[in-house]
Amino acid sequence: MPTVYGVALNDSATLARLGRRLHEPPYQAPPAAPVLYLKPANTWAPDGADVAVPAEPGVVRVGATLGIVIGRAATRVDRADALSHIGGYVVASDLELPHDSHFRPAVRQRCRDGFCPMSTVFPASSLSDPDQAVIRTRIDGQEVHHRTLATLVRSVPALIADITGFMTLSAGDVLLVGPPDEAPLARAGQSILVAIDGLGTLRHHLVAEAA
Repeated sequence: MPTVYGVALNDSATLARLGRRLHEPPYQAPPAAPVLYLKPANTWAPDGADVAVPAEPGVVRVGATLGIVIGRAATRVDRADALSHIGGYVVASDLELPHDSHFRPAVRQRCRDGFCPMSTVFPASSLSDPDQAVIRTRIDGQEVHHRTLATLVRSVPALIADITGFMTLSAGDVLLVGPPDEAPLARAGQSILVAIDGLGTLRHHLVAEAA
């Protein structure tokens, strides 16, 4: 079964905002390698899905991002060869409950049912340069956030090379390149649209979690 990985702390604005906190114990320095987390199968949701938001805190962060679909097994891949291992892309909405845990696995906040809506897979040829992709988030029809992947700490080739330096990414695995800094908040009753210029869109709706 494919695995979906997310990459934390991969937006240069996030590292700039955290500033001195990255140099405090226990780590005392910015991460020297990609900081990965898992989005397990229970978080996957299709385009158009309803996603339940718990009453407490009543909001979710909408981490609009690009998902890289691995096309063939990748082990110890050079940066120069990294893009050849991409089989396609998905538009993803990496949802999480607000939290400040940057260094510990935030499973309760990131791994709730339906917290990783993803689009259908678009061909790899859809994006000539994924590091220049522009991602827009609209809530109830209003654009509330946009970002360019030119601000990634690790580019797409760098991520694939660095991660496959210590583990194999298998065909079908999805690598989310990382949520944006200060991702917008949304609440039950609102509709989300994530669009990546030149690639496609993803829609989902937030509903109140059953008591």
